[in-house]
Amino acid sequence: MVNIRILFVCAGGMSTGLIVKKMEKWASENGKDLVVKATGVGGYESKWQDYDCILVGPQVRFKIPEMKEKVKIPVAQIETLDYGLQNVDNMLELAYSLVESSND
Repeated sequence: MVNIRILFVCAGGMSTGLIVKKMEKWASENGKDLVVKATGVGGYESKWQDYDCILVGPQVRFKIPEMKEKVKIPVAQIETLDYGLQNVDNMLELAYSLVESSND
């Protein structure tokens, strides 16, 4: 897996902040150099340029069409179950597949 930069977006940045901490721990334990950051839905517009993809929390999935119009990187919703369980493996798989498909 290549290193990627992931921006997590949720209502206020708090719940995805927990996911970021878990993902940073996973990266450390697995020798990966990931860049991950959480932001509230109002903050992505000034940050997206520094990332390879945006993963959106289920509670703000209604913003995805607007986000896709405003950014030039892939955007996708984190599955509700993965989000609730903080399933970092599935979120990383989603992020990598987004980035790979955008490079095709």
